[in-house]
Amino acid sequence: MKYCAAFVSMGGRATSELESLLASLQPEVESQLQHYLHGFFGGLIRGYLPQVWGFRTESESASMTVSKKGIVRAFDGIPRDHDVLITWSHRQLTAALRTRDRSRVPPGAPPSIEFRTKRGKTAFSYLKSRFGL
Repeated sequence: MKYCAAFVSMGGRATSELESLLASLQPEVESQLQHYLHGFFGGLIRGYLPQVWGFRTESESASMTVSKKGIVRAFDGIPRDHDVLITWSHRQLTAALRTRDRSRVPPGAPPSIEFRTKRGKTAFSYLKSRFGL
């Protein structure tokens, strides 16, 4: 799937590039979580859910939530009760989410990562590479 800097349509409404990129990760993240939630460590993983991660650039913001049941959803904006907030330049953050490879992110300042919960910090340490961070 290709993304452009403009908007694409999801479910009949215009969405930001960040929201579209996060939504494109949903099937993989959800599939992996479902596998782990039904496995040996399911109870341990459930203790870290739900999670809300916010992603902000100079031009837009979007979030990804994961429910206790492992359902993943991307949406525009950042709720107040987020666990993690990643702030980075639009060019760098969209490259990271698109390629999921930190070595392919354009040079520049590193991302600012704010942890509002301990469980968010723990989850981020395990999952950051899935987002190219």
